[in-house]
Amino acid sequence: MKKIKKIKIKVNGKFKSISENWKISDLVKHLKIPIKKVAIELNQEIIDKKNVSKISLKKNDKVEIVHFIGGG
Repeated sequence: MKKIKKIKIKVNGKFKSISENWKISDLVKHLKIPIKKVAIELNQEIIDKKNVSKISLKKNDKVEIVHFIGGG
């Protein structure tokens, strides 16, 4: 049985250990975040939501997920 390697990334300022082959979409699903209501930044670059299932996370990546909050 092959052991899944873990890597550390930073999500909204907190370290998180994830599987080595995760994409941004896997992280969003794991965190149970409604993707339509957030902006995602990877290493200080805004990610186009069309690409979340194509972009792999790497060791020491910094992910910021910002929720949109309506109000008036």
